[in-house]
Amino acid sequence: MSDNSTASNKNTEKSLFAQRFRGYFPVVIDVETAGFNAQTDALLEIAATTLTLDEVSGQFSLDETIHFNVDPFEGANLEKAALEFTGIDPTNPLRGAVDEKKAITEIFKLVRKKMKAAGCQRAIIVAHNAAFDLGFVNAVTERCLIKRSPFHPFVSFDTTTLSGLALGQTVLAKACIAAKIDFNNNEAHSALYDTEKTAELFCFIINKWQQLGGWPLIETEVEAEEELNTPPQKEA
Repeated sequence: MSDNSTASNKNTEKSLFAQRFRGYFPVVIDVETAGFNAQTDALLEIAATTLTLDEVSGQFSLDETIHFNVDPFEGANLEKAALEFTGIDPTNPLRGAVDEKKAITEIFKLVRKKMKAAGCQRAIIVAHNAAFDLGFVNAVTERCLIKRSPFHPFVSFDTTTLSGLALGQTVLAKACIAAKIDFNNNEAHSALYDTEKTAELFCFIINKWQQLGGWPLIETEVEAEEELNTPPQKEA
């Protein structure tokens, strides 16, 4: 069997989900924090939404969401301006908050389960201004002495960039409105709400690209490799 045939067979053996993002499993994340510094400022809320793919239509949709209110870690900084912005009162006993390790462990457990079911090898964070959320996830992982995160440590899908390209908007609320996704500003800045809206936005952009013929690519990787390896024909 030729190398090209082997590569083709391996590709067709992968799930459609695994083929779509080169084996990555996108998980939409949002965090609400008590500041901008992931090393010193408290994580107060975190939510994660997994996605599912219709094997027939090739369209993505929301699958399952997990959400936690989080107790500030010992010695964490709480910026007054950040608390006023989010409206979160970390001392409110009705929050039902859990410690960081409980929250991140449960999220990782769900991600690994869904990732395995989709036939993917590594999860990748999807977020609006993704570097911010990824930074806090990485910091919590390190503080909790978790040796291995399911997420890639620095690669992410940023819906700020994607919506800027696809919709001409970079603010989450405005991008959702442009995509005709309902958005309530009174519910914004809640990790649960923002995660699901970001997930809807990500699915809209990915699905629209698929509908426009952008994926799957007309020319497969194997075809491209064959073309590169074919010597040019001499003109008669």
